[in-house]
Amino acid sequence: MFEKLIELMANYVEFDAAEVTENTRFAEDLGFNSYDYMCMLGDAEDELELEIEEETAGRLKTVGELAAYLEGLNA
Repeated sequence: MFEKLIELMANYVEFDAAEVTENTRFAEDLGFNSYDYMCMLGDAEDELELEIEEETAGRLKTVGELAAYLEGLNA
């Protein structure tokens, strides 16, 4: 799931994928704004055929947190 998120994130912001860790923060480290973040989540929903709760998504601040959440939905 982590690798899939890297692919999706690359559509919205520029970053060095080798430097992204589970603790990488979307806004502070990668420069995501709220619009880009929500659009990326929409793409994740479409590609993974999942439904992400907006309230929960707003509390997920790191790549690892989102990956774990998506894996839980996918289980």
